[in-house]
Amino acid sequence: MGHRALVAYERTDGQYTLHYSHWGAANLKLKHRISAESPFGGDDTDSKWAKQLLAELADGLEADAVDGYLAEEDRPSTVVEPKPRATGLTLDEIVADHLDYLHHEAFFVVSTTFEVTAYRTLWFGLQYDSETVEQGETVGNGALATVRWYDGEPVGDGHLQGQFAALKDVVGDMLDKGVFTSSTARQYLKRKLAERVGDQQELLIPTGESPFEKASLNHS
Repeated sequence: MGHRALVAYERTDGQYTLHYSHWGAANLKLKHRISAESPFGGDDTDSKWAKQLLAELADGLEADAVDGYLAEEDRPSTVVEPKPRATGLTLDEIVADHLDYLHHEAFFVVSTTFEVTAYRTLWFGLQYDSETVEQGETVGNGALATVRWYDGEPVGDGHLQGQFAALKDVVGDMLDKGVFTSSTARQYLKRKLAERVGDQQELLIPTGESPFEKASLNHS
């Protein structure tokens, strides 16, 4: 099945190129495997082809022009696919139109100076938690949460996912009992998630209207 993730690399114009990683979400390991020396997360620490390719992408190279960089048979494998899925996107477009909150387990944003921010994806779909919900959208339907790090390891990542699964189970029951409508269920889910994430982490929710809704994290 893999641990699928999307990776957004910042360009010099402030937009992003979007790449796919089949195993990058496992323990959010890509946060520490992407670097200036290994831009796509491989074991090759002298990846001149990768540095050159990413520099070209940062300057606006289109996806269909990438194949020439990838023709060498002895090119080392990388954790992130070097050929982008799309180019010239804003972060808002990525999280609303490209990120699948059910099938992509994580999302990474890489700045031009190789600062890597790791987000865990949390899907808002309730079709597995409610008998009255037949299908839930997966693309653009969820939240992104950063995690705390200690000694190179994510802290509380599994705990947050477990809490979120329990929250969805409760919301699904309330839907089935008629306590919630679809709209109020979503609002409750968002509010309780913000409370559980707390003020030490960042929680981002695409609204489909304005760019990101940054959940209020300051609680009394």
